[in-house]
Amino acid sequence: MTIIGVGLIGGSLGLISKRKKLVETVVGYGKKRGSLQKATAMGVIDRYVLTLPKAVEGADLVVLATPVGTFERICQAIAPHLKEGAIVTDVGSVKGAWVARMESLMPRHAFFVGGHPIAGREKSGVEAATAELFQGSRCILTPTAQTDPKALKKVAALWEKAGARVSEMNPFDHDQILAAVSHLPHLVAYVLMETLTHPKIAKKNPVQFSAGGLRDFTRIAASSPEMWRDIFLLNRDAVVEIVDLYQESLEKVKKKILEGDAAGLMEIFERAKSIRQKALS
Repeated sequence: MTIIGVGLIGGSLGLISKRKKLVETVVGYGKKRGSLQKATAMGVIDRYVLTLPKAVEGADLVVLATPVGTFERICQAIAPHLKEGAIVTDVGSVKGAWVARMESLMPRHAFFVGGHPIAGREKSGVEAATAELFQGSRCILTPTAQTDPKALKKVAALWEKAGARVSEMNPFDHDQILAAVSHLPHLVAYVLMETLTHPKIAKKNPVQFSAGGLRDFTRIAASSPEMWRDIFLLNRDAVVEIVDLYQESLEKVKKKILEGDAAGLMEIFERAKSIRQKALS
């Protein structure tokens, strides 16, 4: 197995694959030799390669674990060097039309399977990798009419053995759902921290007076800016749609505050509390 991008997700997959002997050899590819040397020392990968053609040479499975915006360029670079029957999959948070695009870049003798492990931490980089990251988490696979059934089964088996519960979903449904439950929360966390830098409030240094609430709420704003930049731009339609709905809700709450509508606020907050308890219990 070749992992392109040995960071949190790629590194964690490497660790669990080696621990459970899910594959014979784990090869890592990246741009930073120092990070790859660290990954090798940590036991995340068996060896590393600094050129894409060499990295995928002879690989049965190639995992794209870099920011989504890099996938097309990488697939174009590796396609001529994939072995007969090779499977390429990804861990990206955006699918939609991108799955079809990745499929179109595969040579006739190789297969693409869209994948997205719903697991992560606020920290990034191989230093944050852990073999337990996928335990009990969900992994969404996004097959299309072009997806090879045997390739799909192999990718599903890998994630199940890594500890994840595997589900299948239409690529476009995936993007709408993830925009609501993952992309919007990250966007709100980033924007909240940005708001605290506004001149009207920043001069009072509000962060020094924060407690657990701000820390817990904005924990995910410590995630990789490059990764989330790509996600927001590549899933822009679904993200903008859910942002519009969020703004509507925010305006409704703002209106009730301005009107001093205690009962109205209580109704919204109690409903939100109930929904959270049922959904996340």
